[in-house]
Amino acid sequence: MDKLLQRFLQYIRAENLFAPGDHLVIAVSGGVDSVMLCELCHRAGFSFSIAHANFQLRGEDSTADEAFVQALAERLQVRFHVRRFDTLSYAKEKGIGIQEAARELRYAWFAECREQELSELTVTDKRNVAPVTLPKVLVLTAHHADDQVETLLMNFFKGTGIRGLQAISPASAPGYPLARPLLFCRKDELLRLAKENNISFREDASNANTDYTRNAVRHQIIPAIKAVFPHVEENMLDNIQRFRDISDLYHTALQKIKDSLMEKDRETIRIPVLKLAKIPSRRTILFEILREFGFTTAQTDEALRLLHSETGKFVSSGTHRIFRNRNWLVISAPDSNEQSQLLIADDDKKVSFSEGVIELTELSAQSGWDNNPLHACLDAREIVYPLLLRKWKAGDYFYPLGMDKKKKISRFLVDQKLSLAEKEKVWVMESGKRIVWVVGMRLDNRFRLRPSSERMLRIHFQPKP
Repeated sequence: MDKLLQRFLQYIRAENLFAPGDHLVIAVSGGVDSVMLCELCHRAGFSFSIAHANFQLRGEDSTADEAFVQALAERLQVRFHVRRFDTLSYAKEKGIGIQEAARELRYAWFAECREQELSELTVTDKRNVAPVTLPKVLVLTAHHADDQVETLLMNFFKGTGIRGLQAISPASAPGYPLARPLLFCRKDELLRLAKENNISFREDASNANTDYTRNAVRHQIIPAIKAVFPHVEENMLDNIQRFRDISDLYHTALQKIKDSLMEKDRETIRIPVLKLAKIPSRRTILFEILREFGFTTAQTDEALRLLHSETGKFVSSGTHRIFRNRNWLVISAPDSNEQSQLLIADDDKKVSFSEGVIELTELSAQSGWDNNPLHACLDAREIVYPLLLRKWKAGDYFYPLGMDKKKKISRFLVDQKLSLAEKEKVWVMESGKRIVWVVGMRLDNRFRLRPSSERMLRIHFQPKP
């Protein structure tokens, strides 16, 4: 037991999971894993309390588990948190499986236990009357090395990508600090030491039920693999650390590519079609971009086909849409009204939209300009592509031609005495997130032609009849 305790402390330090003065809320089911975690924390002298979630799924056995964990807390002289859940009703109400329901319930409740402990550890300094928060409070779970192997296999079979190959992280933050300090230890070692040291624990009969995915992996798939590869578990545990290192390198490189590829503008993200098409690993890059917006792995191939589609084609997730807009792929939420904006590339000469047609021509600044509100003559040096043609919105502002002070578009439209219906038809053109033109009405002073201007971008607006 002393050797295990030393390795336990070494692992906590190596992974920087928590400090000796921190307070721990240990999730305890009554099984050997969580009981041994309590025993190790007790012998290490850590400050901790115990939290037991009773899901009331196994009748008298659930009641006996609760009584056992309460007795454990009393023996160790630590605080005992307990809550009984109507797990079946919750699962039915949410339309999810029992295991998923139990997971949601316990992790949400662990957060409550942590908050309660945290609030009681916050004291007031009598001299300064200032609140002083004592060392952090973490939730601990008793996941071990065997759980790592099972999780890696399940993630691999489910196709979760390189993230899944890391299996279970030693520390994570599901809304609060959580650590798993037993990931270094095998289950058979915990069982052996518990028996050698007369440490009692509860056996959960449902752990043998192969209707649950993890149990099927544990009792059927892994033994079948071991029959061919006897050292598969040791090899997989060695690989998990390699996968973690590979993942760090992967995500560092990925972020650089995403930063160079993605152009963010208000509620949308734009990806240049030609630039993405030239990347050899474009499927993986697009998958990593889209997964953040609710797209599935299967939808990545659909999205890739947009590279060769016409403008207007799209693929939707539950929350977002990626669509082809001329030379761009655009990601937006449906309520951002992507039909109310168009991207204009530097080689576009003519663009049609709901209110008419825009024609663009670049020529010498010496060609002259006129005061026709349907024409915008801009200093080409100030233009950043792509231009964004969109409907105006509350909060927009620009510097009207001839003025050095900014003015809100809403105020400008009031001054123009436009009706509500007319205001709804007003569009603006942006360059580099700056409005350059209230289309058909007024140019922005910052983009006007100057004596030093050499090239002019002339934009003509032809309204619909």
